[in-house]
Formats: sequence, C-alpha cells, structure tokens
Amino acid sequence: MATKPTACLALADGTVFYGQGFGATGEVVAELVFNTAMTGYQEIMTDPSYASQVVTFTFPHIGNTGITPEDDEAADPVASGIVVRWDPTQPSNWRAAGDLADWMARRGRIGIGGVDTRRLTRAIRQQGAPHVVLAHDPEGNFDLEAMIARARDWQGLVGLDLAKEVSCAQSYRWQEGAWEWGKGFGASAEDRPFRVVALDYGAKRNILRSLVSFGADVTVLPATATAEEVLAHEPEGVFLSNGPGDPAATGEYAVPMIRELLDRDLPIFGICLGHQMLALALGAKTVKMGHGHHGANHPVRDEETGKVEITSMNHGFAVDSQSLPQDVIETHVSLFDGSNCGLRVRDKPVFSVQYHPEAAPGPQDSLYLFRRFADSMRSRRA
Repeated sequence: MATKPTACLALADGTVFYGQGFGATGEVVAELVFNTAMTGYQEIMTDPSYASQVVTFTFPHIGNTGITPEDDEAADPVASGIVVRWDPTQPSNWRAAGDLADWMARRGRIGIGGVDTRRLTRAIRQQGAPHVVLAHDPEGNFDLEAMIARARDWQGLVGLDLAKEVSCAQSYRWQEGAWEWGKGFGASAEDRPFRVVALDYGAKRNILRSLVSFGADVTVLPATATAEEVLAHEPEGVFLSNGPGDPAATGEYAVPMIRELLDRDLPIFGICLGHQMLALALGAKTVKMGHGHHGANHPVRDEETGKVEITSMNHGFAVDSQSLPQDVIETHVSLFDGSNCGLRVRDKPVFSVQYHPEAAPGPQDSLYLFRRFADSMRSRRA
C-alpha cells in the first residue's frame, strides 16, 4: 500500500509534485530554483541570497552529514524550503551536531522528499524559475486550486527589494577569521591594518572571515547606510556584499551611496549582489535570468589572464555586459552561457565578481580576489 503524501509542491502552471514532508509544517510561496552542488546544503539554506526561494537539490544525498553550527552562513536558514530526491537519512559524520529535519522544524523551514528532482530540474531549465507553493501537512490535506492560484498571484522577485529584510539592523565589528583544520574558526588575525566597511545586503559569514584573513578590520553597516555613515568610519576600503532580490530595487537607495564613494577613489570590492550594485552605480543595467546560476561547479574565465576558475554561484539576475560603459572592463565571463561574471574600472581600484570566491569550490582558485583588495588598500596607503 502506497504511503500517503504529506507534502505537496504546486507550480504556477498547474503542475503538482507529491512527496513526504519533513521539517516544519505549513505553506510557503516562493521562486523555485535548482542547485547542482554535491555538498554544502546547510550553507545554501543559510545563505541570505536565497530569500524567497525554494531550492531543489540535483544531488540526491541531502542531510546525510547532518547539521553543525560551524556551517551556518547566517543565524537562521533563509531559503524558504527545499526539495530533495530521497528523504534525509540519519546523519553520519564526525562533525554532525544535529539532524537536518529536526533543525528545519525548529527553524520553521519546510522540506519535501521523494520528488523526481531530475524532472523538476529539466522543467526549470526549459521554462525558467517558476513561482511555487510548497506545503507540508502530516494529514495530507491540500487545497490544490488555492495553492496554484497563490503561486500564480505571487509577484515574484522582479522589482522586489529583499536586502533590507536580511541586512543587519545596526552596525557591528566582525573579528572572526577563517576556519582551520583541527582548530575551527580562528580569532581575527593580529595584523589587521586595513579599515574596511562592509555593506550588508545579506552578507555570508565566510566572506567576512575571508576579509579578516587578508588583513581587514571589518565594520559591517546595514544595507541602507548612507555615504556619510560609511565615510564616518574613515574606511581604507569598502566591500559590497552578496544578497537577494532584484538589484534594481535595492539600487534605489544603494546606487546613489556607491556613486558618492566612487568619487572618493576608495578601493571598492563587490561580490554577487554587490557586483550588480557596483555595475548599476557605474551606469550598467541588470537583467533577470531564466533559471539563474546556482551551484559549486561553474567555470569562469578570467578574460585578462585566460585562467579558468571553478566557482560557486547563486544569482538569478545578471549584469548586462552590453551595457557596460567604456571605462569599465569586463574581467570574467561564464563558460556555461557567456554571461558577465566580473568587472573593474579602468585606472581605479574598483572591481567586483558575480561568483563567490569565499565558498572555495576550486578550492582556492579565487582567493586572489581578497588579496587584490588588500593590495589595493596597501597601494593607496603608500
């Protein structure tokens, strides 16, 4: 006798997937994306860039290494829910401090297992990231018509500013350094000569750790901070973080601030949404992608050296390379689809990348970017 479904995923086009629910109960509406990474499900769920998104994992073994606080990229999971092929098993890993399903239940996040994730991924690739409703009810009672209608009525991410929702409420200093085998996260490096202000559009903790490891004394400011508030800290460099939502919407308040900083000739480094914010401030445009880039196996070519980096990505919007001004150089491109993945301003210490160098899928292919930021501050001081 077949087990009664306890979870349901309803797409805006009327397609319905049934499975077994785990984690929290309830219902959520979001955009559905797929992620091709084989590891890092906890980092993915706690990455603020996944706000208002449900993640379907193409790798079937999700939850088998458990949960550990060391892997959190934010205090709580931000992704709305997850879709997996096989129900999470009991954790089997020496670092495990908990169970994925229990962790999700405590943190209010819904999961559905037993779904044909290959079929779901093909649908996303062909049709674009759909709007969905994910529901978990132990009794298996689902109002499909209402769920599909709710998915259709949802506004989606275009025009949606989510950075304010995931940003810090007030400024703080970050002093924790990179993780080391057998030691965990180190105290901040004693030699931290460079005052850096990081704008928090949804910053991952490991980005802040990487900045510290390369000599930054980091002060984190909310996404809505003004140029005056940034400059009050007398920074020697400014970092623009990753984050969720439509960059054009966040740019309503972030772009004027960044333009003021560009006039000061400060070293500026951006990642992900920070890359898009910088591009908008320089006069370029951003576009919504069909299904985005989400995974830890994305090849990117450095156009200035010819080097190919294996990168981690998580973005549903991209910088339109055709809109880049003449004084802005495209430095990196995706080898999957040719989309823009990096830029720098000619004759200024200002650069950014679309991918995540701190996530270390290469594993150290892209750490030179943090060193470049530190070198630019060192040169400016000299």
